[in-house]
Amino acid sequence: MPLRSTGSGTVPPDAVHHPLFARYYARVSVALETRAGMAGVRGRLLAGLSGRVIEVGAGNGLNFAHYPGEVAEVVAIEPERSLRGLAVQAALRADVPVDVAPGAAEALPVKSEAFDAAVVSLVLCSVRDVSRALAEVRRVLRPGGEVRFFEHGAGGGTAMRFTQRSLDRTVWPALNGGCHLSRDPVAALRAAGFVLGPYRRMLMPENGPRLPTSYCVLGTAWRPPEPAA
Repeated sequence: MPLRSTGSGTVPPDAVHHPLFARYYARVSVALETRAGMAGVRGRLLAGLSGRVIEVGAGNGLNFAHYPGEVAEVVAIEPERSLRGLAVQAALRADVPVDVAPGAAEALPVKSEAFDAAVVSLVLCSVRDVSRALAEVRRVLRPGGEVRFFEHGAGGGTAMRFTQRSLDRTVWPALNGGCHLSRDPVAALRAAGFVLGPYRRMLMPENGPRLPTSYCVLGTAWRPPEPAA
């Protein structure tokens, strides 16, 4: 059973509501599993995990099929009601126990130091407060706990970065469920006090056109262990 608490904030569990975007995302994300190679990325993202895992911003649950059998339990937090319903269906098909729960990244409804690992996958682009969300991830991980991340963000040359910033200031977040194109997930993890492990910058799709969403990073970080007494 998941360990529940009120978290460290007061964000309502259904504070995120993007029904039109949720329907669009659900269709597109499934198509990208094969067309853009996302299924393979999910496999690499989750390989080797074990113990209790929290997935922050689970979306429609496409990661669930890729968790290895060594994972004892996944607690999947998803604030958007439509996507959460799809995640519940995906959880029923998963080979590992998955509990899908409402909640916001900035106020995770679980106890502190309750998880061995955390997964953030295409979520830091859309949270309202990145630093607060990552502080919550750090809170719920045990000391030495692992973060697996796959995110898109700023990249390309001067013209592309200008385009990303311009879209962030205008139409992109409103049309895409609060998504931002010019955030730097690696810098955000470092600023939140995580120790960065190996990470790889990559393009998605790898052989397709360079789009403002193409600049991605896949990697690992850790919550530092507690200092010796």
